[in-house]
Amino acid sequence: MLEVLRFWFTKDLKYVKGKPCKPYNSCLGEFFRCNWDAEDNAPRIDTKSLIAASSGNASSASSFKSAKNGGGDPRSASSLSVVQSAANPTGPTVRISYLTEQTSHHPPVSAFYVSCPEKGLHARGFDQISAKFTGTAIKVSPGEHNLGIFITLERRNNETYQLKHPAAHLGGILRGSLSVSVGDFAYITCPQTKLKAILHYIEDGWLGRAQNKVEGVIFKYDPDKDDKMRIKDVPDSDVVARLGGAWKDRVVFTLGPKPLDSHPPEKQITIIDLNPLNVAPKSIPPKEKQAENESLTLWGGVTDAILSKQFSKATNVKIELEEKQREKARERERKNETWKPVFFDQATDKRGTPDLTDKGRQVLERAQKGDWSLEGII
Repeated sequence: MLEVLRFWFTKDLKYVKGKPCKPYNSCLGEFFRCNWDAEDNAPRIDTKSLIAASSGNASSASSFKSAKNGGGDPRSASSLSVVQSAANPTGPTVRISYLTEQTSHHPPVSAFYVSCPEKGLHARGFDQISAKFTGTAIKVSPGEHNLGIFITLERRNNETYQLKHPAAHLGGILRGSLSVSVGDFAYITCPQTKLKAILHYIEDGWLGRAQNKVEGVIFKYDPDKDDKMRIKDVPDSDVVARLGGAWKDRVVFTLGPKPLDSHPPEKQITIIDLNPLNVAPKSIPPKEKQAENESLTLWGGVTDAILSKQFSKATNVKIELEEKQREKARERERKNETWKPVFFDQATDKRGTPDLTDKGRQVLERAQKGDWSLEGII
C-alpha cells in the first residue's frame, strides 16, 4: 500500500512543476501510445524492517534504504522517496508502455492501459472529467465512468488497488494565471489485503500562501462494509500508518496509530519528495510510424500553428478537424452503424476497468520491444 501511495503522489507531478492548460477536444477513435524507460532504483518499502529499525534492531535497520538528509529538510531523518531518472541511464532500466483511446464522444471518455511486464504490473481505467464553473474557479471532478486507476500486481495473485481521484479546482482564471488546488478526499482500497487509505487534501484559506496540505491514514477495513470515509472515523486499533505533509512538496509517514506529529523527526520517513523530481521524458513513435488518427498526427497542424503563434490558422485547422468528425458521425448515422473502439473491448463500463482487444495487446507487446509498427493491426 505504501508503494502504491508513493506512486499516487508522483502522478500529478506535471501540475506541480508545470502549468495547467486547456487540452484539445479528443476525437472519437483518437489514440496515443508511448514508452517510458525508467531507472530501476525505487527503494522497496519493507514495513517489517521499518518496525524492527524503530525498535532498535540494527541488522534489520540496515536492510532498508535510508538516505540521511544532511543539511536538507529536518522533518525526517530517512527517505524512501524515488529519485529522478537520468536522461541517459547507466544502470538497469524498466520499460513501461502506455496506450489510450477515445472510446466515447458523448460523454467524452478515454480508456487507458499501462503495462510493465518486467515487474508484473499493469494499470487501467477510464479517463473522464466533469467540469463546473463556480464563479471564480472551475471544479474538476471524476465523471461517472471514471472510477479511478486500477493497479494490479500480477505476481501477487493479481492483488488490485483502486485509486479514486479527488475533485480539484482550477483557479486564477480571472488573473490569467492558472493554478491547481485540491480540497477533497481520495481513497485507495485493496480488497485482497483488506487495507484502505484515506487522503484528506486540506483546502487552503482565502488569505495567505497556499500550503497544499495533505494528511492520511492506512488502516484495516472490511471490503464488504466499506463505511469509513473520514480519517476521524477510523479507530486507532485499525490504523497501520499515518501520513502528512504537502502534496506539492514532501510527504512523510509513520507506522502505527500514534499521531504523526507525536513522532520525533527522525522517526518520520519521507515517502515522496517532489522537489528534485521532474516529469520523465517519454518515447513516442516516429512520425512515419503514426496513424492518421494518432494524437500527435491528428492535432499536428493545430499544434504547429499555435507554436508559430498563428492563432487564427490554429482555429481554422481545429474547426476543419472537428467538422470532419461530425461528418463521420453523420455517415455512421445514415448507415445505422455503431462505432466500436479498436484497442478496447468496450466504450465504457460500470466496473471502471477496460479490457484490451487483441489489437490493443499487440500494440503494447510491440511497444515493449520498441516496435512502433502498426502493420497488420490497423
